[in-house]
Amino acid sequence: MSARVRILIERTLAAVTAVLGVVTIFWRDWIEGLTGWDPDHHSGSAEIWIIIGLFVISVAFFILSRFEVRRRALAAAGS
Repeated sequence: MSARVRILIERTLAAVTAVLGVVTIFWRDWIEGLTGWDPDHHSGSAEIWIIIGLFVISVAFFILSRFEVRRRALAAAGS
């Protein structure tokens, strides 16, 4: 897989997880509405952990794509 494709995938996943995190902030019952699964019985604790998890994943994918961009730039400068 080329570096350009990896960067695109990583940034897309970062954007999707960030959007899901924002959706969860404003519409906390989207998981229950979409799947019918209610892990916290409407207490809101699961949603808080989901928001935190999604934003951590989003930042991780962004950092990963940034490393890929820098590695690609260094490889281009070295050749």
